[in-house]
Amino acid sequence: MNIIDIISKTKKSQQLSEQEIRWLVENFTNGNIPDYQMASWLMAVCLNGLTDKETVCLTLAMRDSGDILDLSKINRITVDKHSTGGVGDKTSLVIGPIAASCGVAVPKMSGRGLGHTGGTIDKLESIKGFRTELPFEKFAEIVNKTGFSIISQSGELCPADKKMYALRNATGTVDSIPLICASIMSKKLALNADCLLLDVKCGSGAFMKTREDAEHLARLMESVGTAAGKKCRAMVTDMDSPLGANVGNALEVKEAVELLQGKVKGPLYDVCISLAANMLELAGKGTINECTALAEDAVRSGRALAVLKETIELQGGDGRVCYDTGVLPKAEFSHVIRASRDVHISAINSEEIGMASLLLGAGRISKDDDIDPTAGIVMDCAVGDNISMHAPLMTLYSSRCSDFSEAAMRALNAITFKDI
Repeated sequence: MNIIDIISKTKKSQQLSEQEIRWLVENFTNGNIPDYQMASWLMAVCLNGLTDKETVCLTLAMRDSGDILDLSKINRITVDKHSTGGVGDKTSLVIGPIAASCGVAVPKMSGRGLGHTGGTIDKLESIKGFRTELPFEKFAEIVNKTGFSIISQSGELCPADKKMYALRNATGTVDSIPLICASIMSKKLALNADCLLLDVKCGSGAFMKTREDAEHLARLMESVGTAAGKKCRAMVTDMDSPLGANVGNALEVKEAVELLQGKVKGPLYDVCISLAANMLELAGKGTINECTALAEDAVRSGRALAVLKETIELQGGDGRVCYDTGVLPKAEFSHVIRASRDVHISAINSEEIGMASLLLGAGRISKDDDIDPTAGIVMDCAVGDNISMHAPLMTLYSSRCSDFSEAAMRALNAITFKDI
C-alpha cells in the first residue's frame, strides 16, 4: 500500500478497503505520511465523500489510534452525550445532573471551544477552583459517587483525530460530513460508554445549516455507533436562535443553574428535558414518557441541582454557585442595546450573536487565545416577541472590551425586525 494509490482511489470515488484505511490512519498518526499528502486525501474526501462502510472503518481506525477507556470501575450503566455545538448550548451542564440523579452514570470528556463561544470546559472553569484535569481514577471515583463528572479530554485519546483536525482546520477541509462524523464518533467511542446520545444542531448557529445535512449527519453517526456495538441515538435540535437567553461562559453557567433551580422554562428547558429523557430511555429506565416524567421530577425536586453541587465541590469548585450565582465572575463593563421603535422580533441569527460574543472575549480565534469568562450577551428578547421603543433587546458584557460599538452593531444586525 502507498499513499499515492489511496489518494488516487478516493479522487476517483473508488472505495478503500478497511486495511487501506487503517494503514492510512496509522501512518499519518506516526508521522510516516506528511501533511501535504494527507491534506490531498482530505480534500478528495471533501469533494467525493466516503461510503458509509468507509466512514465506519475510518472512525474505528481513529478510535484505535490511542487509548480506549475502561469504564468497568463505574458501577452504573454509562451514558455519554455529544452536541455538535451551537450558540448558548449549555445543555451538558443540565442534562448530566438530571440523568445522574435518576440512576444513570454520565462520565463525560469535553473540550475547550474554538470559535465564537467557549466549550463546556471553558464554561466550567468560570467556576472558582473547578478542576477539569483529573486522573482517570479520580474521575471514576466522582462518577461513582455522584453519577456525573466532566473533565477535559485526555491527550491519550484519539491522537489521529487531534492531528487530522488540526490539518483540516488549516486546509479548509472541515466541512465534510464523513470527516465530521469520524472526528466526533472516534472520540466518543474511545470514551467507551455503554450508550451514546448525539445532539445534532441545525440552523444559523450550527455547523449544519440545513435540516437535510443535519439529518444526514445524524443518520451516519447513529449507524457508526451501532456498528461499533453501542446503543446509540441521534436527535436533530434547533439552533436557528441562541439556546436560552445567555451566551458566554459564566453567563451560561448561571442560566444552567437557574434552570436546575426551577427558574428557567421555555425552549432551553424543553430541549434539556427531551435530551435527558432520551438518555434515560437508552439506559433502560422506562418508556420515553416515563423518562420525561423522571427528568422533570429531577429538576422539580432539586435532586439534579444537588448532583451538580456535589460534583462541583468534588472537582474543587465553589459549590455555592448552585444557590448563589452571584459568586460567578462579573464583567467590568456592560452595554444595553435598546429598541429604537416599537418592533416585532421575527428572527435572530445565532451565528451573528455568537460572533458578537467573540468580539467581547467569550470565544477564541486560535487555540492559544485566553477567554474572558465574564464576556457574553444576555438576550432580553426572543423570536415572536413584541418590543416597545426604548425597551432592552440585549445586554453585552465584557471585562476586556470597554468600547462596545463593533460588537453592538454586529449583535443588533443579527435581529430581524418588523414594525408594529
